[in-house]
Amino acid sequence: MDMASSQFNIARADGDAPLDGATIAYQEEVARACGVSINKRILTFKEEAPTSEKDDLRQVYSRPALKSSASTSAKRRILNTPERVLDAPGLVDDYYLNLLDWSVSNTLAIGLDQSVYLWNASSGDVDSLCQLEGESYIASIKWAADGSYLAIGTSEGDVEIWDAESQSKIRTMSGHQARVGVMSWERHILSSGCRDGSIWNHDVRIANHKTAELVAHDHEVCGLTWRADGALLASGGNDNRVNIWDARSTVPKFTKMQHTAAVRALAWCPWQLNLLASGGGSYDRHVHFWNTTTTARLNSIDTGSQVTSIQWSNEYRELVTSHGFPHNHLALWSYPSLAKIVDIPAHDTRVLHTAMSPDGQTIATAASDESLKFWRIFESRTKTGRAGKAGTSSAMPQAAAAGGSAAAAASALDVSRPTYIR
Repeated sequence: MDMASSQFNIARADGDAPLDGATIAYQEEVARACGVSINKRILTFKEEAPTSEKDDLRQVYSRPALKSSASTSAKRRILNTPERVLDAPGLVDDYYLNLLDWSVSNTLAIGLDQSVYLWNASSGDVDSLCQLEGESYIASIKWAADGSYLAIGTSEGDVEIWDAESQSKIRTMSGHQARVGVMSWERHILSSGCRDGSIWNHDVRIANHKTAELVAHDHEVCGLTWRADGALLASGGNDNRVNIWDARSTVPKFTKMQHTAAVRALAWCPWQLNLLASGGGSYDRHVHFWNTTTTARLNSIDTGSQVTSIQWSNEYRELVTSHGFPHNHLALWSYPSLAKIVDIPAHDTRVLHTAMSPDGQTIATAASDESLKFWRIFESRTKTGRAGKAGTSSAMPQAAAAGGSAAAAASALDVSRPTYIR
């Protein structure tokens, strides 16, 4: 036997020898001073196996899992085909104009070259509201909050106010030196953005309508929207800037210059007051999200296409972006994860304009392929939703619903006078 084995056997034999009384008393004294039991291990290599007093694993793992928002949205059926298609010949192919808007009274207004047409989504009736003379063309349209009045901006720099019910012009507000490509209402104040980079606030109740001039853009103003509470105004321009204005000031509260192309798409989040989304043009293709309280950029999306508009859902934590080159599509995104839910091929050419129905379920899109399409994207979770009241599907004439074609819709409208929109 070698020396190492001999020493091991001697040590083990000594360890197995019984301890005398003095040694045992000393160990008990040390254990009592350290607060441990003399019969318990201080260090162990692994935890003990679960005892019978713990939860029954069969009950724990048989509990139903919580439903995630992703699984809920996955169950919602989103069609990639439009519910309805209308013809819109004469729509000007210009990224900087804003020619489509949907009123709270369920009337869609669209500007086609020199004319404005009104389509009643509840009855299917179409009316020609106005037609400009000479070489003037419609540059922008915007409904007032109550749906009673429609503002029309022209290529000559005029802003006209029309009564929708009587279909008569109430007044013309002149003064801009170039076309008015975008407008936004805040109660009796109408803000208009001009090609020269200026923004005017008009009080439509008084004769001297111009109450303020906001100058902070070097090029054409093509995006303009008031926040729901009327405290802030957001503007975007062809100078790649986003300006946020306090309603009480003519100096921007702050300016953001992260975009690398014109900023036309602007949208305030309806369920988070201080959240603004902005989208850039062909050389930018990004959507940025801003906290207008802290002025911080919260997140960004590289959409891969020119961003022409943004629409937030009122019911879902989602938003829709419309796009031009190269894909001409609609994209649905979840928020705040910014995961893409679906891409919807929309038009043969770039999607120039979008508008949301008053019930928040349907989005109308217009493109330079001279078509106007309706997409049910945000179908209400509640079975007793307002789709039948304000949505387009219930208002669709039977012939259009059965045939599904623009021709069937045109014949069903039965418009007595010629119109550009069918």
